[in-house]
Amino acid sequence: MTAGKRYGRGLVMLALGGALAACASPPVARTVVAPAPPLPPTQVYYYPLYEQSAAQQDRDRYECYLWAKQQTGFDPSAPRLAPHQRLEVVPVAAPAHDTAVGAVTGALLGSMVAGPHDNGGGAVAGAVAGAMIGASSDTARAAETRSLQSRIDRQTAERQAAVERQASDYRRAMTACLEGRGYSVR
Repeated sequence: MTAGKRYGRGLVMLALGGALAACASPPVARTVVAPAPPLPPTQVYYYPLYEQSAAQQDRDRYECYLWAKQQTGFDPSAPRLAPHQRLEVVPVAAPAHDTAVGAVTGALLGSMVAGPHDNGGGAVAGAVAGAMIGASSDTARAAETRSLQSRIDRQTAERQAAVERQASDYRRAMTACLEGRGYSVR
C-alpha cells in the first residue's frame, strides 16, 4: 500500500473515530433544583390611633390582608417559586473530557492506520488530531452550558423582580387600608 493511500485511509479513519467519539459524549448539562430566593419583605407595622382593642386590630389586619391580596393578586403566605422553577445548570462531563476521549480514540485509530513499521508515529499523529477535535467539542460544550445558565438566571431574575413589584404593591395596599381604618403605619 502506498503512503498516499495509507494517509488517506488514516484521515478517513480519524474522522470516523472522531465522529464516533462525539456520538458517545454525554449531554451538555443537566439542571438541578437550586435554593429558593428569599421572599421579599411584606411586613407592615401598624399602631392604633384610637385605642382599638386587640380583637379589633386582628380583625382590621385580616380584612386589610384580604383586600390587599384581592387588589394586588399577591399573597405573602403563598410560596413564590415552585421547585421546578428554581433551576441551576450543572455540566455533566468533566472539563477536558472530550479532549481526552479524542486523544485516546485518535491514538488508537492512528496506530491501526499506520504502516506496520510506523505505529508510534501514527498513534502520536492520531492523538494530536483527536485531542484537537475533542478540545473544540469541550469548548462548544462549555459555551452552551454558560449560555443555558445565563438564560435561566435571566428568567429567574425577571420572575424575582415581578415578585418584588407585587410585594411592594401589597405593602402599599395594606398601608392604605390600615391608615383608612385609623392606624399609623410604619
